[in-house]
Amino acid sequence: MNYRHAFHAGNHADVLKHMVLVNLLEALNRKDSPYFVLDTHAGRGHYLLASPEARKTSEAEHGVFKLFGQPQLHPSIEAYLRAVQAHNPVGALVAYPGSPLLVAQHLREGDRLAACELQPEEAQALRELFHRDTRVAVHARDGYGAIKALLPPRIGQVKYGRGLVLIDPPYEAQDAEYPQIIAAVREGLTRWPGASFAVRYPIKQRRTLQPFLRKAAALPARSVWLAELQVRADDSPLRLAGSGMLMINAPWQFEQAIAPALPQLQQALGEAGATTRLEWLRQPD
Repeated sequence: MNYRHAFHAGNHADVLKHMVLVNLLEALNRKDSPYFVLDTHAGRGHYLLASPEARKTSEAEHGVFKLFGQPQLHPSIEAYLRAVQAHNPVGALVAYPGSPLLVAQHLREGDRLAACELQPEEAQALRELFHRDTRVAVHARDGYGAIKALLPPRIGQVKYGRGLVLIDPPYEAQDAEYPQIIAAVREGLTRWPGASFAVRYPIKQRRTLQPFLRKAAALPARSVWLAELQVRADDSPLRLAGSGMLMINAPWQFEQAIAPALPQLQQALGEAGATTRLEWLRQPD
């Protein structure tokens, strides 16, 4: 793989993904029992926004930077911004936390994170980031394979009945990625039915996603819904128009924390033709 997330850290796709992630973690923390998180494509976990990679694309300037200083944001967006600010000097934004770092920020003493990263350099950076955190295990391995290897999660005598699997592959071969995702989620649901699954997917031309979403709706899950943020019209197969989060077995009424935040993200980050949607593919019984 040639993908490096340093070029894209803090962009509009990260904003949507990490807003959903932070609020998922806060929902998990409302119950006392411990939980387990599997991040299948973790990256290096921490990105400097003044790095040559970030400056080459300037994607954060059209993403997270546009939200800082905005008045009267929805509490779900505010929670996300507080989580990002926690890894920066007060009043400044010089670094962007990746998903594993945001997860670790929310873990309690008994909670655990398994972060998988296949690229050797990124995996080594991830190990260095968490070398003193005993709650976090870094695995230099394929994240899809980790679903079979690590689920259902058990560490010592502790069996984790609840938690989250976060799937955000690089989509270098986009059409080939979707069958892997469906197979992985199906396997995960069989092994760990009490977990929630969150899958990020890119939007270039929305109509091309229909086969993937139909298969997602047929998964053996209690509920399936999606939240999408398009920052521009989906008129080009070569340009990223937006992204979506596919939510499987999300916490009860979790969509109510996300839906009202989407129009604010559209207003802050969107260009002409920007849209959002939250749609149920399978409603709970």
